[in-house]
Amino acid sequence: MHTTPIPTVLSASALAFFIGVCFPVQITPKVSPWHFGDANSTFGCSNILFRFWRPYDSTLAVEGTNTVQENAALEPKGEERLPPNIVAPESDLHLRRLWGNPREDTPTRKYLLALTIGYNERANVNATVHKFSSNFDVVLFHYDGRTTEWEEFEWSKKAVHVSARGQTKWWYAKRFLHPSIVAPYDYIFLWDEDLGVEAFDAEEYVKIVRKQGLEISQPGLDSTRGPKPFFDITVRRNGSEMHKSTLRSPEAKCTRRPCSGFVEVMAPVFSREAWTCVWHLIQNDLVHGHGLDWDFWRCVDDPEEQIGVVDAQYVSHHAVVTLGTKGGSRGNVTARQKAEFNIYKTRMRIADKARAAALLAPPAAAS
Repeated sequence: MHTTPIPTVLSASALAFFIGVCFPVQITPKVSPWHFGDANSTFGCSNILFRFWRPYDSTLAVEGTNTVQENAALEPKGEERLPPNIVAPESDLHLRRLWGNPREDTPTRKYLLALTIGYNERANVNATVHKFSSNFDVVLFHYDGRTTEWEEFEWSKKAVHVSARGQTKWWYAKRFLHPSIVAPYDYIFLWDEDLGVEAFDAEEYVKIVRKQGLEISQPGLDSTRGPKPFFDITVRRNGSEMHKSTLRSPEAKCTRRPCSGFVEVMAPVFSREAWTCVWHLIQNDLVHGHGLDWDFWRCVDDPEEQIGVVDAQYVSHHAVVTLGTKGGSRGNVTARQKAEFNIYKTRMRIADKARAAALLAPPAAAS
């Protein structure tokens, strides 16, 4: 009768126990490997699993990974102290009354219009707001510090007003349009104040965007009014509902921006899901937002299909210079804009390289 040596049996048992501890019955790829075991252990399940996981995790640093820091970054930020059913992770920009039953308050609107404005452009802003129905909540960002004057317009009394002198649209957006704050809104219109809206209807625009499956869009620009649009793709096409490329043939393909998968920062419209990504793309210290539109494509699954220009509901651009004289001269502002653009491009290039390196890196040796 053949017998198995005792050392072999013990080794097999030990190995089985080790595997059982390191690999629980239910393992899902969505659970990061460092959730298992002791983060401070020099030889634990987390370290071994991490070796196999690293090539597939694009969120990891290229080198110098610190397991303790990773654990700290992944821990909840406060809600873990509360009963789960009381946690309210989202909010909105809908005004509420101070009396009555909260459940009987008017509901949050379906969409959000966010305008960065100055009082000198009040006539145009007034015309713009009237193109948006009662399905829109409105937030006004005042770069000139003048807020009370707007009460001459009845709709202004129902809008949210935020004032910070000399700040840009993207400065406001980063600080006041966090994804958890705008989560209830299906679409976010983040517009400049100097758009001609005579031929625009917001409700009809939303219908087209839904129909075409656009996650990021903008109205076409009327090239017969105002300065010539800088990018050909943003020019409105006569007789068209919408377009996604500068190419006229439906069979033609173009995957290079800005001939497809591109809209400008002037009058973008984002779905809730797309904005959740775009908000993280905005750099906190780069206030002009130059270069962001070149990377909007990163925030959708299929840029050539999910980013487009709506021709049937179009606007014109008045090209009013508002913040251009801050800092003493237009030249100083322009210099900052160019500098920010170069800084942004450099950051994105470095980030892309780091991500690619992390994906291609060989498994790290066990410590």
